[in-house]
Amino acid sequence: METAKAKPQPRLVVSTQLDAKDELEERLERCVGIVQSLTNGLSEREANDALTANVCKGQTQHEEVCLGLFSLVLTEPTQAQRCYRDLTLLNRDGMNVVLVKINQILMEKFLKLQDVPRTQLVWLVRELVKSGVMGADGVVMTLLKQIAGGDISTKNLWLAENVLDILLDQKEWVLKSGMLIAMSVYTYLRLIVDHGAPNLLILRQKEVDYCISMLREKFMECQIIGRDLVRLMQNVARIPEMELVWKDLLHSPQVLSSQFTGVLQLLTARTSRKFLACRLTPDMETKLLFMTSRVRFGQQKRYQDWFQRQYLSTAESQSLRCDLIRYICGVVHPSNEVLSSDILPRWAIIGWLLTTCTSNVAASNAKLALFYDWLFFNPEKDSIMNIEPAILVMHHSMKPHPAITATLLDFMCRIIPHFFPPLESQVRQGVFNSLTFIMEKRVLAHLAPLFDNPKLDRELRSMLRERFPEFCSSPSPPTEGFVCVCPLVKMEESTSLEMDNNVLDKEDGCYDNTEAAFSDDEEEVHNKGKKREFRFHPIKEAVVEEPADVTPWIDQLDDTMKEKVQQLQKTSDTETQCEVMQEIVDLILEEDFDSEQMSGLASCLAELFKDHFRGDVLPDEITEESLEESVSKPVCLVFRNLVTMQEDNSGFSVLLDMLAEFYQKQPKIGYHLLYYLKASKAANGKMMLYESFAQATALGDLHTCLMMDMKACQEDDVRLLCYLTPSIYSEFPDETLRSGELLNMIVAVIDSTQLQELMCHVMMGNLVMFRKDSVLNILIQSLDWETFEQYSTWQLFLAHSVPLETIIPILQHLKYKEHPEALSCLLLQLRREKPSEEMVKMVLSRPCHHEDQFTTSILRHWASKYDDTLGEHIKTQLIKNNNQPRKRQSLRSSSSKLAQLTLEQILEHMDNLRLSLSNTKNNFFTQTPILQALQHVQASCDEAHKMRFSDLFALAEEYEDSQSKPPKSRRKAPASSPRSRKGAAPPTNEEESGSSSASEEEDSKPKAPKRKRKGSSAVGSDSD
Repeated sequence: METAKAKPQPRLVVSTQLDAKDELEERLERCVGIVQSLTNGLSEREANDALTANVCKGQTQHEEVCLGLFSLVLTEPTQAQRCYRDLTLLNRDGMNVVLVKINQILMEKFLKLQDVPRTQLVWLVRELVKSGVMGADGVVMTLLKQIAGGDISTKNLWLAENVLDILLDQKEWVLKSGMLIAMSVYTYLRLIVDHGAPNLLILRQKEVDYCISMLREKFMECQIIGRDLVRLMQNVARIPEMELVWKDLLHSPQVLSSQFTGVLQLLTARTSRKFLACRLTPDMETKLLFMTSRVRFGQQKRYQDWFQRQYLSTAESQSLRCDLIRYICGVVHPSNEVLSSDILPRWAIIGWLLTTCTSNVAASNAKLALFYDWLFFNPEKDSIMNIEPAILVMHHSMKPHPAITATLLDFMCRIIPHFFPPLESQVRQGVFNSLTFIMEKRVLAHLAPLFDNPKLDRELRSMLRERFPEFCSSPSPPTEGFVCVCPLVKMEESTSLEMDNNVLDKEDGCYDNTEAAFSDDEEEVHNKGKKREFRFHPIKEAVVEEPADVTPWIDQLDDTMKEKVQQLQKTSDTETQCEVMQEIVDLILEEDFDSEQMSGLASCLAELFKDHFRGDVLPDEITEESLEESVSKPVCLVFRNLVTMQEDNSGFSVLLDMLAEFYQKQPKIGYHLLYYLKASKAANGKMMLYESFAQATALGDLHTCLMMDMKACQEDDVRLLCYLTPSIYSEFPDETLRSGELLNMIVAVIDSTQLQELMCHVMMGNLVMFRKDSVLNILIQSLDWETFEQYSTWQLFLAHSVPLETIIPILQHLKYKEHPEALSCLLLQLRREKPSEEMVKMVLSRPCHHEDQFTTSILRHWASKYDDTLGEHIKTQLIKNNNQPRKRQSLRSSSSKLAQLTLEQILEHMDNLRLSLSNTKNNFFTQTPILQALQHVQASCDEAHKMRFSDLFALAEEYEDSQSKPPKSRRKAPASSPRSRKGAAPPTNEEESGSSSASEEEDSKPKAPKRKRKGSSAVGSDSD
């Protein structure tokens, strides 16, 4: 190895003449000098021998040579390949010296590295990964930490892309490290948000592809991230590829992993500190820890100003605030000594971060980060330190900055119903647990001064009293008949778990308001003293009528089109507007129509017809005349022209493109098209036109488009939703029946009258909402819905003719305290059914608990009505579970394989049934099949079970005693049952006992043939 000694070595770190010599760089230069002195003037082979001989002298020499070669790799790119090869041959500690030094540089010197050493360091990490060096995954995770969030500078983007290339190129190596998988997915899910600019889309697509690949292939490794995985996925769920994973996460968890039960499993798991810390660079982390441990309260301004200049001064850095807040809440947990001192408290830093938000989206995301651990707080698993900052920010800001307190309290109230509607009850419980624990730990002695403070807006106080009456001192009823009901926030169905931050925080600004006020998007509503329930009657925003203004777009149109648009603007007569609209459509269909003006035209039409999309669409009284009148609006002329065209007509695609542009400006046009296709006579049988429309939109997917339109319809007009439901289900079965998305939308807002109407549609054959291949999955999804939603779902299911055995495996998912709705509906339905073997097995598979009476109650009913059938099925289960080799003869149903049925369970349920029937005249336990099975089990079970179920086995002993009496009619048995000689004894004994009691004789005679038939089974041989 030859090195030009005369050539000055490049410096490792950037420094000025005033800076002292860097100790690390000085040591590495010494090591380089040692390597050069050993190899100067030698051939490559001789140099290698000299270095090998020096390494063998001792640990010190080994370290010097390794660090010298390492330094040359960083500072001499032309020699890097050769130096790395020598390093791999000479090192004796598995590269440990090099790995430690790389980590030290990454944590302490990375920001000061010159360009060449930085590039070479990443190159070296790539080579270490290629070589499969043990411990390289730790270096990669440290390198990931250096990628700053909220930073789209050239150097940061270069680092993000190069580390990603390492992960993509060495995917097989990555898959061996579960922690690296989770850390890299957490990092790039977060970075995707920052890379939305057009010039960064290629990088973003690579990041998206990598995250999807890991989430699909290694979801259980990603699951260890916990609840913050859901938070990060919310932010990227509108990206089409991520949207599919998002839907599976919410609605089809088994697709991701058989061990994954649903999004609630993630949300109840606290995110580890190492994930929260990985999104802060070492320099950020050092500065934050310094402020929270060394800076005195009141002297923090200059430190905050420096931090803001360094990291929070750009528009892109808005997204970094969430990372900082999550880090402060989840990682920075000061000791009691610091908490009781005058050191800058955590709540003060968070309050400062909130005030520096310059966009509504950033403000809402920051508040979500602050309250995120509240939503599913469990005192047994979560820490008080995670939730303490939020309550203290509100408490301490009340006097100096009441606007901050008001916006946080408002957010806390709104997050409960809007975070994820199917889990509203769990979120409410989590927030309640948080507030209760805060008081128990005396973080605040009382919450009433905070929740019922006169500095807060009257409506906000009213909502707090409604949501949290337990923590308010004076829960007086609202005055003037006002009912504070949170308006529904419109959400895309595909990202229903993400609140629409723009709407929630409209007008909140930067928390610089001087007075506390309720959110401006919530208008006061007077209901004339009549309380309206949130579920069924969402309050709509008050609309201020403003004249249509098409000035921003009209100059994009040619003269002819501009003239027609101006005519539309001037006239208010519907008939005249329709005529002008038809002329516009004709212009669009002309061959020389310039498609570049399509977007401007769509914007103009959306503005002109905005009044058409307000209010109810469906007439109060539905008749043919009223329906036709309702679809005679000018905007419907586009629909009418589409309906009359053939799909191969060139104008058909042009009009679809026009609608697609319109859809981007006014999303409500989607469900208006659905309404037109159902209500208009001219569109009869043309419902599939909607599929062409969906494919023409930017979404390009029928399922996504349909769900979004139905969601918008649900929020605007529940009557219209119910009116469209039969057609939607019948025309698009693959999109509606495969999951519970649409069903949940419907049952979340309908009232009892609308439920009954839908059931009638089902009974008349006009509506099918369940089919055999998906009904079980949908019912399992519904277990997390609200009580009324679940009861409505079961009522709709029972209106169908789906065999109960199709959904009986749901019993394995039902817990008696958590799912009373489903259990009560199933109980009533099972009561009407004759028990099958599968039903009995599933019923017996339920865990035994003294408070859970489900199994005992249904078994008792069956015992009184179908005693023979139930007895045979229970005998079958007892023998199967007592005889292990017979597991091969399991039922064909896949659900049977899931049943965790044990012999002990069956015996427990049998004993409970025996106690339940003890004071009745029911003769279930005198049946021969039951007694034979108990005798069979008793013969092979251990003493502990015999003692535990002694009363149950006593019945078998009595039966055995009756068998031991001398038979009188032994020779008659072959005549009555020629198939089995072993079966002769039981009927003989029964006849013997029959002679002593007339009533017993009556019971025994009809059952004698069945007992003889059972005599041919394997019971006798098994017991032998």
